[in-house]
Amino acid sequence: MEDLPRDPFADDPEDPAGAFGGLTESEPLTPAERDEAITDLADVEVFRSLLEPQGVLGLVLDCPECGEQHYFDWDLLRGNLRQMIDHGRPQVHEPAFQPNPTDYVSWEYARGYVDGVIDTEERR
Repeated sequence: MEDLPRDPFADDPEDPAGAFGGLTESEPLTPAERDEAITDLADVEVFRSLLEPQGVLGLVLDCPECGEQHYFDWDLLRGNLRQMIDHGRPQVHEPAFQPNPTDYVSWEYARGYVDGVIDTEERR
């Protein structure tokens, strides 16, 4: 089963992206990049398992290209990482529509939360 949502313009001769031409094949990830993406995917799964029950919808990431924050729900994060691992580039996606910033946490917060849970369990 594919983790990615179906392209709403798939097989549509009027696809507005057709004017841009086909996508060029991307370079495959280096072994180090692939390992990092696999590690990130495992981290996202742990973050989700601990934070989603607390009401956290996903992560907020700073975009180095535009300087703005982007909000990613858990499924989109997982799909982007799978796409990176499998095809060397993230999938094209729509940004979250009017996300409530209080529903998202940073990667660093999520990592700290997981570390705190692990430390608490080790002390028991």
